[in-house]
Amino acid sequence: MKSGTARDRLDQWDRKGRSVYTLTDLAKIFPEDSPKTFQEGIRRLRRLNVLEGVQKGIYIYASSRRTKADRLEEIAKAMRRGEYSYISLESALSAYGVISQIPVERLTIMTTGRKGTYRTPYGTIEFTHTKRAVHELLLRMRDIGRPLKIATPEAAWADLKRVGRNTHLVDIEALHEAN
Repeated sequence: MKSGTARDRLDQWDRKGRSVYTLTDLAKIFPEDSPKTFQEGIRRLRRLNVLEGVQKGIYIYASSRRTKADRLEEIAKAMRRGEYSYISLESALSAYGVISQIPVERLTIMTTGRKGTYRTPYGTIEFTHTKRAVHELLLRMRDIGRPLKIATPEAAWADLKRVGRNTHLVDIEALHEAN
């Protein structure tokens, strides 16, 4: 893959709202490359700062015109593609204003995928596994126009208690008002 061609294609996808990619996504964007040429092309694009590696197998188009406000959520979404994931726990409770501390550059997510904590240049992503049924999860989320849905205040509170996190920071009166 030539860097000029790569930039053109990534610009096209950026205009459509896409700036975070898995290796599989990139392979679909450059289908003409053999596996060896593709791997070398990815290395070259990283050296030229066209692509930024943020986690194993996750890349960001460095010249993206998109705002960086939702970048951490976009990375999380790419990391658990094919799973149900939503913002919950401290991140959701902070968004609703019912927790006394705001998690800075940390995103807490419930997921049907595997658990894990990952550091990226944009912040830390903490995935907590849930065994709840998908139909139940869908009732617990709100779409607020961001890359990931967010738990309702009641669901975030229930998740916090269910996984045994610190509940002392939650303002119960504010929680009831947020519902």
